[in-house]
Amino acid sequence: MTTASTLPGGATDPAMGDEVVGHLRALLRLDTRNPPGNENLAADYIRDVLSRDGIASETVGPSSDRASIVARLKGDGSGRPLLLMSHTDVVAIEPDKWTQDAFGGQIVDGFIYGRGALDMKNMVAMELQTILELKRRGVPLKRDVIFMAAADEEVGGRAGAGWVVDNRPELIGDAEYALNEGGGNVRVINGRAYYHVQTAEKGTQRFKLIERGRPGHASLPHNDNAVVKLAARLARLRTYSPPVHISETARAYITGLAAGQDEPLRGKLLAVLDTDAARADAAIAALDIDDSLKRQLHAITRNTVSATILQAGSQINVIPSEAECRCDARIVPGQTRESFLAELRDVLGDDATIEFVHPSGSVALEAEPSGELWRTIESVLAERAPGCRVVPKMLAGATDAKWVTRLGTQVYGFAPAVYDGPDESSRVHGHDERISVASMRWGARTLYDMVERFCRR
Repeated sequence: MTTASTLPGGATDPAMGDEVVGHLRALLRLDTRNPPGNENLAADYIRDVLSRDGIASETVGPSSDRASIVARLKGDGSGRPLLLMSHTDVVAIEPDKWTQDAFGGQIVDGFIYGRGALDMKNMVAMELQTILELKRRGVPLKRDVIFMAAADEEVGGRAGAGWVVDNRPELIGDAEYALNEGGGNVRVINGRAYYHVQTAEKGTQRFKLIERGRPGHASLPHNDNAVVKLAARLARLRTYSPPVHISETARAYITGLAAGQDEPLRGKLLAVLDTDAARADAAIAALDIDDSLKRQLHAITRNTVSATILQAGSQINVIPSEAECRCDARIVPGQTRESFLAELRDVLGDDATIEFVHPSGSVALEAEPSGELWRTIESVLAERAPGCRVVPKMLAGATDAKWVTRLGTQVYGFAPAVYDGPDESSRVHGHDERISVASMRWGARTLYDMVERFCRR
């Protein structure tokens, strides 16, 4: 079973730690729920912080309230730039379900509470602290270090990183690598700590499933009811076992987990790589691990579909002529809309009416777990978290990496954090989102060490 772990080793800088905690609390007090966004609140705060240390920045975006901010420290040009990317918008809240003010930034029992504490104002604050420290310490750089805190990521990023890529690519387009959200968290299995570095994320292929039938008075039921037909079609998803697709990242992640375990768990983890769906499903079910990891293993080895929005009818006494379900679908690296559609037809039927929501959706991304930045991450973690294992990770969701990679930048997800317990990551987009003060202090120093080591001349 997954167990708790002690905090990683490694020194912290008290002044740096105090300051980064202060920046996070200030950012959490800014209501940047998207929609509507109002990310200009965060951009203005960051601009003022940078300006006090003599760092110029530029605020850009499609409108004054949908602001992204970009700043750059110049190197000598002997290496291509590193982009520190983040987003300042957050998702909605249910205030009555929170025990603390979601926009208060309070510290209670060693945890900082607020919407965005984990996703991802924590990384905004740590990256902001990193660029401040590089400037203050006069670090000679071989690479430019670019800071970008973007708007709109939570609803797709078109008004944020997407806008920058399409309209102002010169601000970030020369970056060789980027550090982003999606990794840096810790998975502990049988006392063994694994640090995740996101090297891949699934693509999106959202669609509408539509059924049409004969309208009429609800007092005279018939068998051509669009709502009933849609319900029957959706019921097929409940027992559907999608085909297995093992990407390089999924294989490296699972084998990396297995390498840190003894038998029989090692063998059981490797059995998850079976390309037969029934055997792979049985292997996941047999694992003595957290349910959250089981769901993760299933999601990274298959294309997935989740029915999320139902629409039908306008009056209770009228049988509607059309019923619709919107579905969130994610595809793994190597898959296309065409190959995914063939899978949908297998389960929903050749006669199903399937309409994709976006013209092309997005393809899955995958970067190599190798090269200078990867080795730098490994070397810093060896010092900051002795005994941990570094493993590549696939994110089941999506990030702004889908925009930035269009410019040729290789993106790794790594927001360094300590292990605060097995249930803390479930607070992302949930009630009482929080991060520990210890994690912010340790993470800020770890991120700084990583960036300095990678970019120093």
